[in-house]
Amino acid sequence: MRTDFRAGRAASLPARSYMADFLHNRGNAMTALVLREDRDGCAILTLNRPDKLNSLNVELFAELERHVDAIAGQTDSVGLVVVRGGGKCFSAGHDLNDIAAGEKPPRPHFQASVIEKLANLPQPVITAVHGHCYTGALELALAGDIVFCSENAKFADTHARWSLSPVWGMSQRLPRRVGLPKAREMMFTCRTYTGRQAEAMGLANTCVADADFEAELAALTKAILANSWYSHRANKALLVETDGLPLAAGLSYEIARSRGVGPDMADRIAAFQNKTAKIS
Repeated sequence: MRTDFRAGRAASLPARSYMADFLHNRGNAMTALVLREDRDGCAILTLNRPDKLNSLNVELFAELERHVDAIAGQTDSVGLVVVRGGGKCFSAGHDLNDIAAGEKPPRPHFQASVIEKLANLPQPVITAVHGHCYTGALELALAGDIVFCSENAKFADTHARWSLSPVWGMSQRLPRRVGLPKAREMMFTCRTYTGRQAEAMGLANTCVADADFEAELAALTKAILANSWYSHRANKALLVETDGLPLAAGLSYEIARSRGVGPDMADRIAAFQNKTAKIS
């Protein structure tokens, strides 16, 4: 039997802020642009503008930030986060109508800061991609620790097609994912890549058949959640904090800053020993 350390109250939401007022003023009758569902310790955040192919506008980012801020304080009850799109695709990218109209974010570099918050959540993050994942949506997807996709996924960086340059992380996260030569190819050609091509270049960790997308995503989340949430948070922190360090410096950092043994270690070992004893 595995002792479950997930139990515990969900952290309360932060005190009312400018962002809370911003969201409140949209009106309670309006449909949420980001839906949250909690399932067995996994917080599933679904982009919910299916009629606009989940294109990313300021209001959607405001709702995403509210969810991310809440989840960051809920490590006892949330061990994993999945970000996905509702309807036909993950997201077609930054809403061009928003850009053309002169969008008004609540603070400078707002969308980039929300993506950074998502990437820096203490819990592991899976971005689950089906259908379109273009430009700004790709920058959002790259905030995931694991990029999971279906065969019908379509990835592209089209900044250059619209005479734009990235400010949400493309020039930094994409080459770290696929290498500098491939990142140059993607950014200069604006070419679209399939799910299988994304998997082959390392942009996606895993690509599955469209019909298996839900079942394989569920299996992946179950496998991650079965392991120690304490270790997931500790390991993610080490990976983030040592990213870019020379090997010797990284090894020294690991020795000095590793969080060590988790509270569920003894129970996990005991459960394994009991299971082994019964088999033998």
